[in-house]
Amino acid sequence: MRSLIKYRPYGLSVFDDMDRVFRSLFDEDFYSNGSRLKVDVREEDASYVLEAELPGVSENDIDVKVEDDLLHISTKKEEKKEQKSEGYLLKERKSSSYHRSFVLPKEVDRGKIDANFANGLLTLSIPKVEAAKPRQIEVKKA
Repeated sequence: MRSLIKYRPYGLSVFDDMDRVFRSLFDEDFYSNGSRLKVDVREEDASYVLEAELPGVSENDIDVKVEDDLLHISTKKEEKKEQKSEGYLLKERKSSSYHRSFVLPKEVDRGKIDANFANGLLTLSIPKVEAAKPRQIEVKKA
């Protein structure tokens, strides 16, 4: 955990600072240039909700599938642009893709996963099976 700092009663040393710099070089976000699919996952009583930011992507570019215990989210977007001016011809192709996979907990109903996409935000509702949902147990007087 990068957010925890070991307590040192005599203060931090130069070696601690250098160690932090070297560890940050091997951080996954450092090499991905921010091209990693950013998600938030929260647990509710009856389901899990996964929200993924997909700016500039349309719903036709999104692929969501479940294989065994894995949930895969991927996108692929290609842009083609052609510009002619003063004898020059410029063609540019730009593409971007994202892919993330998540291990699904045993207590989810894989057949009832629902996906909605609006304003660049993909929202997946992943319902729990009935046995996994919390239930109130009545306490009776003996």
